[in-house]
Amino acid sequence: MRPARTSLFHPKARAVLAASALLLAAGCAAGGSISIPLTPAAPDINAYPPMPKGAPPGASARAEAAAKALGRGVNFGNMLEAPTEGAWGVSVTDDVIDKAAAAGFASVRLPVRWSNHAGAEAPFTIDPAFMTRVESIVDKLLAKNLVVVLNMHHYRQLDGDALDAGEAKVADALVDVRFVMLWEQIAARFKSKGDRLVLELYNEPHGRMNGEPWNVLAARALGVVRKSNPERPVVIGPTHWNSAGDLAQLKLPNDANLIVTVHDYNPFPFTHQGAEWVTPVLPLGVTCCSAAQVADMTAPLDVAKSWAAAKRYPVYVGEFGAYSKADEASRVTFNRTMRDAIESRGMTWAYWEFAAGFGVYDPVKLAFEAPLTCGVSVVRVTLPAPFLSSTFRMRNLTFGATPRLAALEDSAPDPPMVPAMCVPCPYSSVGVEVANERPLRKS
Repeated sequence: MRPARTSLFHPKARAVLAASALLLAAGCAAGGSISIPLTPAAPDINAYPPMPKGAPPGASARAEAAAKALGRGVNFGNMLEAPTEGAWGVSVTDDVIDKAAAAGFASVRLPVRWSNHAGAEAPFTIDPAFMTRVESIVDKLLAKNLVVVLNMHHYRQLDGDALDAGEAKVADALVDVRFVMLWEQIAARFKSKGDRLVLELYNEPHGRMNGEPWNVLAARALGVVRKSNPERPVVIGPTHWNSAGDLAQLKLPNDANLIVTVHDYNPFPFTHQGAEWVTPVLPLGVTCCSAAQVADMTAPLDVAKSWAAAKRYPVYVGEFGAYSKADEASRVTFNRTMRDAIESRGMTWAYWEFAAGFGVYDPVKLAFEAPLTCGVSVVRVTLPAPFLSSTFRMRNLTFGATPRLAALEDSAPDPPMVPAMCVPCPYSSVGVEVANERPLRKS
């Protein structure tokens, strides 16, 4: 049925016309003009041109040094990349920061869901309170002499994913330019931090970002970062969730201060068994690590190693780990096997993650998950000055581990204590027995 048309002689129509005439007359009488509010134009993505790409020069000495300094790291996962901090059960506390540093990790990767703390309309201002919160955490980590990798994580619309509970949708046409403009703000805020802060453009691009879309958007984002941080090392990874198999499609901007990242969760039926967010949920009871599983784990690392040699950029394994539904012994074996495989290929890494479903630390008990921690970190031991150059036998008293041998380098002649030594089994709160084999005293 067609809707009825309103006559100009209808009382309501006459009232509207009269009101309009009065407004117009008032404007004319005052010699002014009538301004009609307009919807602001959406920012143009072309205002942020991509950096030239396709002929990257290889890594600078600065980037190589930054990649090496990442060392053995850990992710503060499920904290700031939740829709809101604490929504996924864990938060960044001073205890978490203190324990991560005390465990001997060299770096912390800090995932952040900036997209859920910023305006939906241009200029997409990040909530000042949230920005200050993130900066305070970065400052505390840097004060512990940790290297910090600050990233953008879980911008669901960027990948074309469904939103999480508590997320607000923005107009589809604004998603990409919003990503770039968020980085403009983040980079400007953190530009004065020291060399131990590294920026990572985005975690695990996939979906609508796969292939060339990510190459172009990453080059746009790096362009705005370089305006305020011309030399800071920046981490960029390939698509399909930072898969090493997509390195061949990654077209880096022509920038020397880059580190490339990949993630490795092979074998997936083991690392994600029982994970509630995987559909269908994978069956429990899968152990690790058979020869076939080890081959599956190391294949992406070999791809990454070959790529790094050809392109002359360092590779950082930003995530690996096994979910807590797997048996503990297999998780320990997996962690040690992955750690050794990564390091033997000249790469650094960050374990996923510190204190949640994959974690090595219980934030309720305020204690490490022993002996799981022994697979991924280090314990620092300081020895008395008389033992300047010896081979030491170490045994983890709590877990009764097989005795290990480790070399202790000579100390400088003046300090009263020998520099800290890293023990293969890293659990700083347990006792470590140190038996001196060849004591050497200062003459």
